[in-house]
Amino acid sequence: MRRYPPIADHGLVGDLQSCALVSSEGVVDWFCAPRFDSPSVFASLLDHDRGGHFSITADVPADEVTVRQLYFPDTAIVVTRFLTAAGIGEVVDFMPLADDPKQADEVRRLVRAVRVVRGSVPFRLECRPRFDYGRALHVAERNPDGGISFRSADADASVYLQAVGALGALDLERRADGGRDDSAGDDADHEDVTATFTLTHGQFAAFLLTTGPADAEAPVPLQGPMLRSEFERTRRFWHDWTGRCRYKGRWQAVVNRSAITLKLLSYAPTGALLAAATTGLPEQIGGERNWDYRFTWIRDASLSASALIRLGYIEEGDAFRRWLGGRIQAGRTASGEPLQIMYRIDGDPHLTEEILPHFEGYRGSAPVRVGNGAADQLQLDIYGEAIYALFQQGPEALRLALEAGYDGWVTLSQLGDWLCDHWDRADEGIWETRGGRQNFTYSRLMCWVAIDRAIRVAVEFSRPADLTRWTATRDAILRQVMEHGWNEERQAFVQSYGSTVLDASLLLMPLSGFVSSRDRRWLATLDAMGEELVSDSLVYRYNPEASPDGLRGSEGTFSLCSFLYVNALARAGRLDEARYAFEKMLTYANHVGLFAEEIGPTGEQLGNFPQAFTHLALIDAAMSLDEELDHEERQR
Repeated sequence: MRRYPPIADHGLVGDLQSCALVSSEGVVDWFCAPRFDSPSVFASLLDHDRGGHFSITADVPADEVTVRQLYFPDTAIVVTRFLTAAGIGEVVDFMPLADDPKQADEVRRLVRAVRVVRGSVPFRLECRPRFDYGRALHVAERNPDGGISFRSADADASVYLQAVGALGALDLERRADGGRDDSAGDDADHEDVTATFTLTHGQFAAFLLTTGPADAEAPVPLQGPMLRSEFERTRRFWHDWTGRCRYKGRWQAVVNRSAITLKLLSYAPTGALLAAATTGLPEQIGGERNWDYRFTWIRDASLSASALIRLGYIEEGDAFRRWLGGRIQAGRTASGEPLQIMYRIDGDPHLTEEILPHFEGYRGSAPVRVGNGAADQLQLDIYGEAIYALFQQGPEALRLALEAGYDGWVTLSQLGDWLCDHWDRADEGIWETRGGRQNFTYSRLMCWVAIDRAIRVAVEFSRPADLTRWTATRDAILRQVMEHGWNEERQAFVQSYGSTVLDASLLLMPLSGFVSSRDRRWLATLDAMGEELVSDSLVYRYNPEASPDGLRGSEGTFSLCSFLYVNALARAGRLDEARYAFEKMLTYANHVGLFAEEIGPTGEQLGNFPQAFTHLALIDAAMSLDEELDHEERQR
């Protein structure tokens, strides 16, 4: 087991209330329960020694095994294969969905099934839970059915590990290491389980890990037929879900994988959509840009909902609309805005940021943060993304607008009225810079989008609105951006008024309808970005040296922006360039088609993983590129 596998070296499983990362070595090194934003049970990805893990690996020297990992096609079931001279074994990981995933509960289940498909393979199991980010102690005890329970009164949490297989009940050895210091998270404070076993061709063993509160009763005794039934039920769920996808284009497999990833990052009980599955994974190895993304950003979630709606997943779009409406109806924030930029997945606005000083961070990238101090920033663009996502053009989106009813319209119109009063303000911007507020061009752009879409909905459905005022405000924003957001010297739209800095967020200008994709100003901006922000199809957000963001260090290229660049190229008619850039971006996906937030200088994935931003932009880029290629073929 490597101390820190590459960030990209993982598959993702989940049950729409939480999720787990499984490394290609068969190690669960990230898992929080009972929710995505709960404290961790396994977090060795952030601290190998103190974080805890659950590994099932081939018990042979590293140079005598080849490991491969894949998904069962169009599912969230991960298969890790161990190829040895003596045989081939597989570990199949999945999280069964509850009977009603929309009902929040404290019980999470992770199934790890082991089988040998050729010859004979020895395996080693280690289960080392570390509750509350490794800060809480636990005790382990054997239960009458042969399972092992780990209970932590400090964290009010428990883990119950059961085993079943062709060899009968496996002998799980309880282990407590002593003689070491008693610092937080040290193995001297915990009791763990290890086991070794060998399976031959056709034999099967399985482990069910169940989490719950500290006083939870042991689950029912584990039986093989039950697990097989759960596997089939999980497989059918994902096959049925992907079967609803209306995209049938050139990149079906990668779009399906991105759609499944967005679904895995959804919290079924509320309809909230997460930005990413993890916290603390660095944008620069050894740097301080290590944030907690296990929350619902209005921006990220709105764009995720938009991508899912385009694919035909109306139920997910409607669930998010209801969640968003609940946040608006909850009342103004402490600073008077209708919305906070992010919330917990249950809608709680309190995201106090704290540092975990006992965690060394991924490959020494400290500090490790939980919570997010940017929650109280002012980012005016969020209103544009929310309204754009939920009231975009197209039959499915328009149906959502109708289903929102009059109450939904009142909420939307109130946002329109508020923006008419507040759009012309400096803010922190889309990238959450911590260097002070500025007049960001992108923020003005998205205020224009919000009011423009509100006007369209009012006209389309004959809804009451102060259209005279809205139209005047919309036009004033456009004139201001054209006057102050355009830099004549740079011959480009720039990051903020008066600056010369380019910003890849402005790739959304033509995609939102603010300018034509063939407008001379836009084409000049696209060329300028290509020269300054693009490196072999990979796109930087901006140049932090030219526009200090209040943080030390640098970062990689931002994969969202790389896919937005593909989209913009396609809309500009540069189809050969767009398609080549898209295909090159796909080479940066990991072995199972997942993307983190950024790509580093040597092609490694950086930042939290997997990242919704990247996958939603991949979906949009594929669909736009397909549309433009189809149009070109018809023209021919």
